[in-house]
Amino acid sequence: MDSVRELKSTRQGFGKALLELGKKNKKVVVLSADLTSSVQAHKFEEKYPTRFFQAGVAEQNMISMATGLSLESFIPFATSFGVFVPMRCLDQIRVSVCYNNSNVKLVGSHCGLSTGEDGATHQALEDVASLRSLPNMTIIEPCDYNQTILATKAIVNMNGPAYLRIHRPKMKQLTKISSKFKIGKADIIQKGEKLTIITSGPVLVEVIKASKILVKEKIINFKPEIINCHTIKPIDYKTIINSVKKTNKVLVIQDHQIVGGLGSSVCEVLSQHFPAPVKILGMKDKFGESGSPKELWHRYGLDHEGIMREIKKFV
Repeated sequence: MDSVRELKSTRQGFGKALLELGKKNKKVVVLSADLTSSVQAHKFEEKYPTRFFQAGVAEQNMISMATGLSLESFIPFATSFGVFVPMRCLDQIRVSVCYNNSNVKLVGSHCGLSTGEDGATHQALEDVASLRSLPNMTIIEPCDYNQTILATKAIVNMNGPAYLRIHRPKMKQLTKISSKFKIGKADIIQKGEKLTIITSGPVLVEVIKASKILVKEKIINFKPEIINCHTIKPIDYKTIINSVKKTNKVLVIQDHQIVGGLGSSVCEVLSQHFPAPVKILGMKDKFGESGSPKELWHRYGLDHEGIMREIKKFV
């Protein structure tokens, strides 16, 4: 079992899961758009070269190849940066993958501001919004290395399109490899009152840190309820509604544009089932910029200090 103290990235978890799946399931194949090592698929290529396909800088073609492989009963993982998959090949994903309900697994790495120094052109901040409206698409953003391993294995066992949103920086692990993971079922990380915080991905580290400081230093006199909503679509509306019925306020935190992401999905759920005040932290209709992940999360209010400020104002 991996130590929960070890710093690892979600993309490393994906690479680890690919190796395990390659050994167990000969139907698993991997496609790359010339970014094999960046998405941590290089070890799969070395171990199973006959089940690896290099599409080059041709993401649209890669999606068509993946669809064809899925129709021949293979389970293809089409991998690239999140700004290229889905962004550069959305037409092929919509028509070839989703319209046909093809069993294609899309993997977008280097997502969000946490991509860091590569700057705005390589920070996928609109990928969830681009895919969320497509019929048949499942969207998952695991919070750490261990959860990414579990999520990757889970999407192999489901039939139909799926998008795995993974990240570049090495972060603290929040889950264990023995933890339960179910597609469409959110995890309550901390039970609480007066405020429900909903998030996905590695930014959960900052959410937990903010909550601990606020409670320890008695800046607030309650523990907020924290939900790791790793499955953005289909969203776990039951867990969200049950939590908000207790707390009556919601703060959504996402390393993504405010428009069309997890926060929009939460608002859709609550507006139909249990209206409550919602505040969304994320990118406010802006592109990112070059800087370290730590610097960028601080600049745009997604680190623990920015989250603490918003919690104090909101409650």
